[in-house]
Amino acid sequence: MDLEQHFDATIARDQRIEPRDWMPEGYRKTMIRQVAQHAHSEIIGMQPEGDWITRAPSLRRKAVLLAKVQDEAGHGLYLYSAAETLGADRTDLTERLIEGRQKYSSIFNYPTLTFADVGVIGWLVDGAAICNQVPLCRSSYGPYARAMIRICKEESFHQRQGYELLMTMMSGTQAQRDMVQDATNRWWWPSLMMFGPPDAESANTAQSMAWKIKRHTNDELRQRFVDMSVPQAEKLGVTLPDPELKWNAERGHHDFGEIDWVHFKQVVSGNGPCNAIRVSRRRKAHEDGEWVREAAAAYAAKRKEAAA
Repeated sequence: MDLEQHFDATIARDQRIEPRDWMPEGYRKTMIRQVAQHAHSEIIGMQPEGDWITRAPSLRRKAVLLAKVQDEAGHGLYLYSAAETLGADRTDLTERLIEGRQKYSSIFNYPTLTFADVGVIGWLVDGAAICNQVPLCRSSYGPYARAMIRICKEESFHQRQGYELLMTMMSGTQAQRDMVQDATNRWWWPSLMMFGPPDAESANTAQSMAWKIKRHTNDELRQRFVDMSVPQAEKLGVTLPDPELKWNAERGHHDFGEIDWVHFKQVVSGNGPCNAIRVSRRRKAHEDGEWVREAAAAYAAKRKEAAA
């Protein structure tokens, strides 16, 4: 009881829980689930844009895209390390992912059909990620919060890169402008789904808010993203694909249309356009890298033996 009271008092004082501290098993499991899902999303998220590295239209665009994909890999490593501080095993987390027992963000289950998708992912997907993740820099679990500081800085840069690409394309040919509008049409609604189900249907939000793992609800963050994106779309010169999108002076926010939650649940359940190929590629990469892991472990054991 004393340990639980100390935990509750630490949360109430808005201080951080560290790996050495006692924590309720529910808190530990919630953090492992959230951090693992976030790490999986970063690793799986390398695939949609990685498909365009060899097809980027210039050396500059190849270098920018390669650097971004590399950043995403680094984010995954930070987050797996944070999960390990909670007692999770990285190999076990990977096996859970490739066996379909843990999830990743539904947004990465859509195809990148044109190079404009790379820019729209930077603008909308990374923009939604920033809305989601900046409050996590104040998460109650220390290692996760500290990892998010660097991740958010890099995600912010990724968003600017994507927006710059789209501005360049919108000043180009009509075909390029049409590509940007088409990509916007396809990625807008999935980006809104990134914030998770409505608050009334979110099973974890209330407890995560009480533990200060999360600082805002799904619907609050979704509204913030919409309000942020509308003026950006106007500046860019694209139309967001929602006829119900309009400013509500009384609320001081934009109203927007109903999200297709049936589709969202289908994608989350593994029935999206690219679910199977994303997991299949991750499984193959894990299997192909087994010899590297074995060699590294053997080398580490040899050095330890020599030192002894």
